[in-house]
Amino acid sequence: MAKPVPVLPGGQGPGPSALADAWVRAIEARGFVSAARADLYAVLSGAAWWFTAVVEGRAEEAVAEDVGAELVAAHLTDPAALRCSIDVLAQHFAGLNPDPERFRRWTAAVGALSTGYARTLRDRTRLEQERISSAAFAARAAAEDARWQSEARYGVVFESSVLGISVADTGGRILEANRTLTAMLGYRPGDLVGRSVFEFIHPEDTPEMWPQIEAMLAGRIGHARMEKSYFRADGDQVWTELTVSLVRSPDGEPRYLVAMVSDVTERRRLQSRLRHQAEHDPLTGLPNRSLFFTRLETALAGPYGSPAPVGVCYLDLDGFKAVNDTLGHDAGDQLLRTVAHRLDAELRPAGHTVARMGGDEFVVLVERCAGVEQLTAVAEQALAVVRRPVHVRGREVVVSASIGIVDRPFAVDSGTAGAEGAAELMQAADTTMYWAKRDGRDRIAVFDPARHANDVHLFELAGRMPGALDRGEFHLEYQPLVSLHDGSVVGVEALARWRTADGERLGPDVFIPLAEQTGLIVPLGLHLLERACTDARCWVDAGADAGLVLSVNVAGQQLRRPDAVARITDVLERTGWPASSLQLELTESDLMSAAGRPVQALEELSQLEVRIAIDDFGTGYSNLVYLHRLPVDVLKLAGSFVTGQGGPCPGDDGVPHDVDSPVILSAMIELAHTLGLTVVAESVETEGQARRLHQLGCDIGQGWHLGSPVPATEIAARLTAPGGDPGLSPRRPAPGPRR
Repeated sequence: MAKPVPVLPGGQGPGPSALADAWVRAIEARGFVSAARADLYAVLSGAAWWFTAVVEGRAEEAVAEDVGAELVAAHLTDPAALRCSIDVLAQHFAGLNPDPERFRRWTAAVGALSTGYARTLRDRTRLEQERISSAAFAARAAAEDARWQSEARYGVVFESSVLGISVADTGGRILEANRTLTAMLGYRPGDLVGRSVFEFIHPEDTPEMWPQIEAMLAGRIGHARMEKSYFRADGDQVWTELTVSLVRSPDGEPRYLVAMVSDVTERRRLQSRLRHQAEHDPLTGLPNRSLFFTRLETALAGPYGSPAPVGVCYLDLDGFKAVNDTLGHDAGDQLLRTVAHRLDAELRPAGHTVARMGGDEFVVLVERCAGVEQLTAVAEQALAVVRRPVHVRGREVVVSASIGIVDRPFAVDSGTAGAEGAAELMQAADTTMYWAKRDGRDRIAVFDPARHANDVHLFELAGRMPGALDRGEFHLEYQPLVSLHDGSVVGVEALARWRTADGERLGPDVFIPLAEQTGLIVPLGLHLLERACTDARCWVDAGADAGLVLSVNVAGQQLRRPDAVARITDVLERTGWPASSLQLELTESDLMSAAGRPVQALEELSQLEVRIAIDDFGTGYSNLVYLHRLPVDVLKLAGSFVTGQGGPCPGDDGVPHDVDSPVILSAMIELAHTLGLTVVAESVETEGQARRLHQLGCDIGQGWHLGSPVPATEIAARLTAPGGDPGLSPRRPAPGPRR
């Protein structure tokens, strides 16, 4: 070996010493060597130490090649000895609970060991082949008086060699074949003599192999080396490493072909097993991500390199985490195996590849795809398979799946192939699968380029938000809160806006969800709260009504922080805005999900006289009785109650006032008043709506008819103008986000 071998102490622990002991026992039990135990242990103890060092990451993987070379140097040249050694290594390291990285190093170390073993054995074989070829030529070229001695030496080498040897004439007819070769191919001595080498063509022979033999028979080349498969006499397959040399007469004419054959079947089987392990998922046996991408790239290239139609169904199990959390990971593994085998049995007969991408995600490759209709049919099959109950630990478990389907000609650039095209297609499929998740699960989603482009745009916006906050790209507009009794402005709501560096104007319906997903909502919310309090303080100082209510939206995430109340209090102290004039708006869904710390924060804020308002009431599942238990002061009715969905509704005077469900509105307003809540109606767009809401007893209105959102300077002018009153004068409704 290239490195010095350390001396190992004895012992039966799980380390190299135990591995060396097991290795020696296995080799001795099979009688592969006749060396003394001490000599064999000296070789295998060093091999065990270095192999363990490679697996544990303390030595380079190439060191394992030296271990393989040492096995050959110790005369363990029977291929079965290599198989025995690998079995010992597998049993030893299987009991050490290896992590995925350690398993990868073990696999690489076994491959390197096999490579070193095969290379050393091949070099030794070639050296022996050269000696035999030289002896054969010398036997035929020597003087007549020494011919019998040469022939005797040649005969001994020929018959006792561990290599299979044959001699053929220039017509390809076998003249001689030693016992090793006939046994290797399953024949009796003498059965091969007189047969043509071309009788042994195998379906797996490479196209260029036999032209090389023909060129050698014609004298154009002198040597050929290749791996070749043969059918044994009993029909089994044997893989060999074949070296053929041309023997010429003294005048240079081709006379004989000498073939040297070594059996490499065990090595090929080992390579096949390692390749299968590298390309298949160990839990389900399905092709893994690596093999799937290889097949996908091949399918995308199409025949003769022309792009081909390809479809992908990307599948993720719904509720799989609940199985792991309740029944355990062993049950989850059993569920995955069952689903995987069912999918494979259902879809593979039709020529589709089913692979496991990892976790509870699977993917189906549909080659030569006929379009979305075919993909939808395949996805429906997959959904039906997943929905079938699975018996796990005596229980019947039912899960569903979300599937995204992508048809290659419509999803990605049809000219994109190879790894780039495969990655682009799978990105689209993954995105589409999550659409199915978001749309309700247990369903199929079809790739939509426009929706995908929007998702990509939102992702890019999320990445730009932290920098945008630092650059001051977020600002506020203010919309009046108008009394429906006398038309006076009783407050304003601060509405967030984002004007990006490239001039794009975005409303909170776009960037607030992104801020919540990325966690930026907390610093952004505090920034906007401080900006609003600062502006309101300036308005009052300039002559606005000191009783003005400033309403600011707050997210549930902000109230979940332990220092939420302290931060809000700090903003009020620094800006000088009174807590009694601050109104914090939470959406109905945020309020209904509030528990623990958020409720405590609301109670602490209420004790500071901060008003709490429920925004968009009626869009969720809350009820007024439940709200009575929370420190809520204001109820803001969702705009859909005002604008309606079914057309104008007549008022008492028979004139349509465009207010939906006036009976329901009247009941909600009356009950809210009974609970001591102020009622605000959103989206008041017409004079008729304002009048009808006033008749129903609504306290405050907000909408384009009563005042559109404007910058701080414009709202300040309206609030501080002498006798200024926006009143109920009609305004032309305009589209745009309210909050």
